[in-house]
Amino acid sequence: MILAVDTSLGTAVAVIDADGRTLAASATTDPLGHAEVIGDLMAEVTRPGITHVVAGMGPGPFTGLRIGIAAARAFALGRGIEVIPVPSHFAIAQAALDDGATGPITVITDARRREIAVSVFDGVDADGIPRLVEPAHLRKRDGEQVTEVLSASALATVGARALAAGRLLADAEPLYLRSPDVVQPGAPKRVGA
Repeated sequence: MILAVDTSLGTAVAVIDADGRTLAASATTDPLGHAEVIGDLMAEVTRPGITHVVAGMGPGPFTGLRIGIAAARAFALGRGIEVIPVPSHFAIAQAALDDGATGPITVITDARRREIAVSVFDGVDADGIPRLVEPAHLRKRDGEQVTEVLSASALATVGARALAAGRLLADAEPLYLRSPDVVQPGAPKRVGA
């Protein structure tokens, strides 16, 4: 069984079994309340026998991603199981494919600051994983419709397929598309004489 945790949009968690069936899922679309709900949502879906945790790695806002990734890692550490990092846009593409989408799938999520995060997929590869043809990048928002929810079950499915194929779809670091606002302070200013 695989537990999936994603906080790139709202907060979404799910558990799937070895056959890919969703055993439990819970989510909230609030893009700011991750810390307040993540523990309760994970407790709601957790089942005995979880063998892996899939962590949604973004793109997404700094704080939101950190909360979900930290929760996934803490759960895995407590159980002595592996974390499988998966870019969150893969889950949105997988859900579209599961709903019968064909041809290129453009995944668009809100990146804030009047920008969007965009990835393009086209079908699936030999391992059944959405084929990424244009990696996530930022663009100025120009009225595009953005995805506001993410299926943690679809994220778990992508993670399970990557695990079965022995593939790594993301690094252990979150996928941030812009540099942080915080910078190291410069030397103190000289004052006086």
